[in-house]
Amino acid sequence: MHWFYKILIALAVVIIIFVIVVALQPAAYRVVRTATIAAPPGRVFQEVNDLHKWEAWSPWVKIDPACKMTYEGPAAGPGTSMAWVGNSSVGAGRMTITDSRPDDLIRIQLDFEKPFKGTNTAEFTFAPKGDQTQVTWAMWGEKNFITKAIGMFVGMDKMIGGQFEQGLMQLDAVVRSSSTPRAEVVHP
Repeated sequence: MHWFYKILIALAVVIIIFVIVVALQPAAYRVVRTATIAAPPGRVFQEVNDLHKWEAWSPWVKIDPACKMTYEGPAAGPGTSMAWVGNSSVGAGRMTITDSRPDDLIRIQLDFEKPFKGTNTAEFTFAPKGDQTQVTWAMWGEKNFITKAIGMFVGMDKMIGGQFEQGLMQLDAVVRSSSTPRAEVVHP
């Protein structure tokens, strides 16, 4: 019986150390990707400001084509929201445009329900670059204990950065003509 208690104590120590290490992880995250798209800021802005148009370029639509989306509020801009319910890879939640400045910025509140509850902020900025637009897609938020623990093995940048890159490339494909070069995606 003596060895049994030693195993229990060792297991308790490992769990306590794990909890302490997870608790000491950064409380916030930020993921950023930038692409140069061969179109003026106004054209690119229109595709992002109208959530109905996201189906044409969102990387998550390709992950779950059967995802159910519902829309509320105005056709575009502040107050527009889209709720989704998808498979385990896409989850469920709602996104609402909270700020929209034509050809400059779109800020979105993301409320996730599944697979984990959480509220984050996404932001698109549009900067003219000659006859093209530099689009930056960023997302940030606070990490709870579970996302801190997951982040020890797979960081948020690794989890969603590639999807942002894919989305920006698809956004470029939607707004450019077939003869224009593809977007150049850059990440820090």
